[in-house]
Amino acid sequence: VANVYHAFAIHSFADELAQAAKKDSVQYLLDLIGPPRIVSLAYKEEEADEKQRYPLDTARLRRVVEIAAEKSGWGKRPMGKGRGLGIAAHRSFLTYVATVVEVEVDSKGQVHIPNVWTAVDAGTVVSPDNIRNQFEGAAVFGTSLALFSEITATNGVIDQSNFDNYQLTRMNRAPRRVDVHIVESEAPPAGVGEPGVPPFAPALYNAVFAATGKRVRELPLSKTKLV
Repeated sequence: VANVYHAFAIHSFADELAQAAKKDSVQYLLDLIGPPRIVSLAYKEEEADEKQRYPLDTARLRRVVEIAAEKSGWGKRPMGKGRGLGIAAHRSFLTYVATVVEVEVDSKGQVHIPNVWTAVDAGTVVSPDNIRNQFEGAAVFGTSLALFSEITATNGVIDQSNFDNYQLTRMNRAPRRVDVHIVESEAPPAGVGEPGVPPFAPALYNAVFAATGKRVRELPLSKTKLV
């Protein structure tokens, strides 16, 4: 689960850097990833055998970013006032995922999600329908994490006891459309249960910035007034 907050911090910061550099967020992200290459993730000698079997392939990460951006019409569609696109990408459980989220912020500061585009490279695909189901679900779960869900404590006791006081995404706040694009790959099969979640929140928050000009650095979004 460390992938969730790591991806949020990394890709929120990457988008901030892109804005500071006055660069397009997608192009800046591709520049950060760099040219296609294989990167060993072994940091200790005893990790070498395991880590070297599953190095980071930046070509695969670049590819999902390019596909998600292309499918979303990044840079080609007028957004209008209160609308914006955000992107983030992350590798977890040996799966490469990029997500673009479109948001619409209404006059009351409420965030709506018309569209989500996700590109996933999970290696060799056995059941594409199951992969789509997992990533559609990840968009809904990611919406809960980004907009509402929070655990708090009072005097050392957790305040939330059940779903009556722990808010999840309802149908009226869930993404209206989720497009999942599966990358053909001959790599070994990888995970699809959790990898859709980490890039979602940073992509959504980056879209909020694009729509409002307001940079939010704290989860969940319900704690921040956008107007």
